[in-house]
Amino acid sequence: MSLPNDTRMGAVCLRVRDGQAEADFYEGRLGLRVLRDESGRSLDVTSADGELLVRLQVDPQASPRPRHTTGLYHFALLVPDRAGLGVTLATLLERGYPLQGAADHLVSEAVYLADPEGNGIEIYRDRPREEWPRPGGQIAMATDPLDAEGVLAEGRSSGSDRGMPPGTRMGHVHLNVADLGAAEAFYCGLLGFDLVTRYGGSASFVSAGGYHHHVGMNTWAGPGASPPPEGSQGLVYSTVLLPTPEALSKVESRLEEAQVDSQELDGGVLVRDPSHNGVLLRADGDGRRA
Repeated sequence: MSLPNDTRMGAVCLRVRDGQAEADFYEGRLGLRVLRDESGRSLDVTSADGELLVRLQVDPQASPRPRHTTGLYHFALLVPDRAGLGVTLATLLERGYPLQGAADHLVSEAVYLADPEGNGIEIYRDRPREEWPRPGGQIAMATDPLDAEGVLAEGRSSGSDRGMPPGTRMGHVHLNVADLGAAEAFYCGLLGFDLVTRYGGSASFVSAGGYHHHVGMNTWAGPGASPPPEGSQGLVYSTVLLPTPEALSKVESRLEEAQVDSQELDGGVLVRDPSHNGVLLRADGDGRRA
């Protein structure tokens, strides 16, 4: 039932009202690339080497996502090393963009912010896997203070240009859900992720291939939270990239047997978790580069 070890996360799709403000943020603040279609209603945000990170559906009539609803808590952009995090942090500080937090998670170091419409973003670098603490054989994570000066110093010593470095990709997503048990049954029991750890009774973290987490789930919007109204700003779907079409077919078969509704989309299969969060399942390499 477990997903293949090289399963990873792909682009997050968001519904936004102001495409220009979003483009200015991703290009001007983060130093990523934004590709626009002719209508201006679809924007693709890519890394310097063309990895599709965020797809923006522009809808000026989209309504604000109500508080205490399910949906996106944050998506997390993974930079290739500590120097890359230092360069990115320096870019944000120099351009005066407000940060919401920073932390050392033992397995990673991270900074937190939000886009102009309030979508949460984590930018992080992983420590080598052999350095991840494993008391009792289980990966340990924490929220300790970030050594920001050390991170910035490593960025300065790299001599890299400002902006997010080549090799940046989607590392994980963190979702607001209504019920942890139902969410675990979907992401582990049906999709095939492995449970890594639980945080009290309010959050769970799951992954493939022994990663610290590909999907985080929490009930911090309130147990039993309702999904936002159709057409709201925020998450449309997150993407899970399976390594082969055969691996994708196995997941599709489990979903079909469980009678989970699905639809074909962008070369993949779109399903919804029990909290109505969209998940696009796709074979890696099928349209992941813009």
